[in-house]
Amino acid sequence: MFPKWFDKWNRENPTDIYGPAIFAGAIAGAVLVAAGLVALGQPYPTDSMQTGPRGTGMHVPEFKSDLATPDPDIAEVYPDPPYVPAGDEPLARDLYQNVQVLGDLTEDNFNRLMNAMTLWVAPDEGCAYCHGDVDLEEYGKDDLYTKVVARRMIEMTQNINENWDGHVNANKQVGVTCFTCHRGQNVPSDIWFRIAPVETAAAAGWAAIQNRATLRSQYTSLPVDALEHFLVDYNRIGVHDLESRAEGNPSDPGVPTIQDTERTYALMNYVANSLGVNCTFCHNTRAFYDIEQVTPQWSTEQLGISMVQELNNDYLIPLESEYPQERLGPIHADAPKAACKTCHKGYQQPLQGLNVIADWPELATSGTPVYQTDE
Repeated sequence: MFPKWFDKWNRENPTDIYGPAIFAGAIAGAVLVAAGLVALGQPYPTDSMQTGPRGTGMHVPEFKSDLATPDPDIAEVYPDPPYVPAGDEPLARDLYQNVQVLGDLTEDNFNRLMNAMTLWVAPDEGCAYCHGDVDLEEYGKDDLYTKVVARRMIEMTQNINENWDGHVNANKQVGVTCFTCHRGQNVPSDIWFRIAPVETAAAAGWAAIQNRATLRSQYTSLPVDALEHFLVDYNRIGVHDLESRAEGNPSDPGVPTIQDTERTYALMNYVANSLGVNCTFCHNTRAFYDIEQVTPQWSTEQLGISMVQELNNDYLIPLESEYPQERLGPIHADAPKAACKTCHKGYQQPLQGLNVIADWPELATSGTPVYQTDE
């Protein structure tokens, strides 16, 4: 059919016609799949949660596939109902030495809670993590910093459950236990230390005045001291003045500055990432500044910020002198501190709203626990 010279040339100069054909076919297939998704709808339907007044579009869309994926730590939470006291049992304070908290518990419930705490905080080390490798008769000693810290953490947990109900149980009873933060680790993930200043002098150019991107600023070039500025120092969370050419000197107290605005953005980025939400979860984006147009979650978050401020200043920072050097911050040797992500771990509610306090009334109050009976 073809001249001999043509057939000879093809034999001597073979050409790969399959590679380009396969590549073109793959591109065409991808285009076909994309067109099908657009035409038929994405395969995982979304579910919306209304977060503001109807008709304003203030809702948070979520993929049902994501909603169906549980926090993997939920599998580690196990039921352990308390022993309802009969009323005549000896109490822990009468049986053991140096029981400064939880002394109102019966022996069974005291030991039940101690066992749970080892699983929540030190599953590998066990009781020795706080008490040391000593005989049971010596457990009353406060030789290890871990025991001193654990005692204060119990008091902190009781305070959260007792006095911050508006934040922790905003929608239903959830509560917190040691596991809420620790998740089987000696030191909870997502604690934080002071790292400012991290800027270094530069001869010239933008690097001399701009912030470095760090984990603390959510890898943005926003200030790195937002958490200490707001969650420790009680500074006002806000942006620059909404009026043009407003009177006031940035050096005067109470006058919002550009730096305050940037710190606010850094904190808001942190909060959003900690809860796995976006701005509209709390705010109406047409009026971020107007508290009359915010969602109910805004108030819950305000309580959360106030709670974290108290936890840091009243419980965590005062323990600085108890910690060994390796437990302190790498730059300023400061005590570990908490913030939203320490509990939430990227979810709107810690452990996706699982009621973790139901079996632990001993951690729900600083007083005598109230046990529910089936009657």
